[in-house]
Order: sequence, then C-alpha cells, then structure tokens
Amino acid sequence: MIPLHWYLLVAAGMFAFGVYGVLARRNAVAILMSIELMLNAVNLNLVAFWRYLAPTQLNGQAFAIFVFTVAAAEAAVGLALIISIYRNRETVIAEEINLMKW
Repeated sequence: MIPLHWYLLVAAGMFAFGVYGVLARRNAVAILMSIELMLNAVNLNLVAFWRYLAPTQLNGQAFAIFVFTVAAAEAAVGLALIISIYRNRETVIAEEINLMKW
C-alpha cells in the first residue's frame, strides 16, 4: 500500500507546475490547461484523504465529482471566451487581451 505522503507530494508537485504554468505562460489556452492541472491536483488530494481517513464513506468521491464538474464547466466557458476573443482580436496572448481597459 502506498503511503499517504507520496500522494500528497505528487499532488503538491502537480499544483506547483500548474501555478508555474499560470504565472509563466502567455497563451490563454495554456493558462487554462494549467488551471486544469491545479484542479486535478486538488482531486488527487481529495481522493487520497478519502482513501486513508474514511474509506467507508463517499465524501471524498463526492467532492472529487463536484470538482470534476466545476473543471468541465470552467474549461467550456473559458474556451468559449477564448474563441470569442480570438475571433474579435485574432490573438490568444493574455497580455494583448485588454478588453476591460478604457
């Protein structure tokens, strides 16, 4: 059986890569992919804690399904916004998207 701290280390690494991707990338699609990576790290933590603390209850799995649902909605809305911005501005570079500026 794999110890809990290994799962936590993998999830922390995934989350760190996601944060780096959000902060370092300029492409809006890559930023969305990094956010998805961070949400998957959260799911890994939820399922790992569920498995080690309360395997008879379904709390961890229910929260993980909720996070999957939020991630799918975020990806759909985010990609729709990026496609709309690309059609109007012909760019997906996050620094060049200045729709809210005067």
